[in-house]
Amino acid sequence: MSAESLVVEVVRSGFVESTHRARMLAVGADGSPVRVHGAVDALVSPRSSMKPLQALGMVRAGLALEGELLALSCASHAGEPFHVEGARKILSGAGLDEDALRCPEDLPEDVVSRDEVLRSGGERARIYMNCSGKHAAMLATCVLNDWPLETYLDPAHPLQRAIRHTVEELTGERVAATGVDGCGAPLFFVSMVGVTRAFRSLVQAEPGTPERRVADAFRAHPEWTSGTDRPEARLMRAIPGLMVKAGAEAFDAFASADGRAGTVKIEDGGQRARVPVTVAALRALGLEAAGLDALATGVLLGGGRPVGEIRLR
Repeated sequence: MSAESLVVEVVRSGFVESTHRARMLAVGADGSPVRVHGAVDALVSPRSSMKPLQALGMVRAGLALEGELLALSCASHAGEPFHVEGARKILSGAGLDEDALRCPEDLPEDVVSRDEVLRSGGERARIYMNCSGKHAAMLATCVLNDWPLETYLDPAHPLQRAIRHTVEELTGERVAATGVDGCGAPLFFVSMVGVTRAFRSLVQAEPGTPERRVADAFRAHPEWTSGTDRPEARLMRAIPGLMVKAGAEAFDAFASADGRAGTVKIEDGGQRARVPVTVAALRALGLEAAGLDALATGVLLGGGRPVGEIRLR
């Protein structure tokens, strides 16, 4: 499955300053392609867009989190105080503390939260890292199953084997390669077609199943899966029933309650082009809402005032 990539233009003062190329797959409620750009059947690294599938693997293995904390287990969070306290709550519920985490040390990505940590004399810590909710949930799952804690990020660990099995089942693909994500967890290479199929499976599962528990928690608490004012949270608040998860290197995956779904990958990893292309994919499927215009184009500043935009050609 292949078609010409989309072109995203970065326009400053009327001059096209830079361009990004994007792959896009948007499928209708019946799963058939509605709009395709680029080699969407080629291998790709979805990065954190796979977190709902990782969380599903944990729920299937007995993780009993619900609501905000289950949403946090799927998160690339901003390190706001409620994110940090949520991750600590997951750990304490398993009888653990922050020392058990194996993700890198970091500062909160949210500017206000980061400044507050620094003003109070704080420093980089694993609990602030954007994947700490997922890591806390991984450790809690290991405690439940009496699996080793120190090696929970090893691809051969029982937890990671269970997650890989879940990824392969929902994507309908064999994992072609395993790498290392930025947080240290195993990273599974599949196709955009497979990720789109997996997200449709989550939202279309029967109520009460592990798949729907993950999807429902994710959609009910969008600020817990990213941040209070992140674009993904704004999209989910604007379009009821929508599930959106971003990944590093400019990947997005989404699905609506009726099965309309898609994936987006900016080929050079340029995050500034990601949201405009995702909005275009949503609109191609008829998923429209007030407020999308503000996300459909990025604003470029010069001297503190708007002087250009990021737009699809």
